[in-house]
Amino acid sequence: MPKTELMWAGTRYSVANFLCDHDFSITLGADIVKATDVIRVLGVLFTPDLALEKQVTSVSAKCFFQLRQLRRVRRSLDRDSAATLVHAFVTSRIDYGNALLANALKIWTEKLQRVLNAAARVITGSLHGNSTAVLVTSSTMTFTGRMFPSVSSSNCA
Repeated sequence: MPKTELMWAGTRYSVANFLCDHDFSITLGADIVKATDVIRVLGVLFTPDLALEKQVTSVSAKCFFQLRQLRRVRRSLDRDSAATLVHAFVTSRIDYGNALLANALKIWTEKLQRVLNAAARVITGSLHGNSTAVLVTSSTMTFTGRMFPSVSSSNCA
């Protein structure tokens, strides 16, 4: 059963004390499932303290990789094509599971904001520190705005 994972949850201190002297595992039929430090549930990484630091680090690393690839071909693309590719490869990753970060620490949301800032620079073709990218970022690509988009009253029944 390679997709079965086991994790003990609690505070970092309690899990460390609990697992330091024991090697916990569960036997399911002929398979033994050992406790792990990180599990993936529907593509989201969780640690025993249920902090999403590993998730944010993983998402930002994957997004920066995609942005480096897109920057290589940016001169061959018009602005709309670049925006489409950035939304397909970068912002879709950030949007997936971001509701879990509703009351997350600022350090984690700042990591994702840096990804969005870099994405804006790829779309506009500007360099780091250019005010054009800051204008695009501040109006359309803020992370906190992505977590709680506004809903018009005509959509509600």
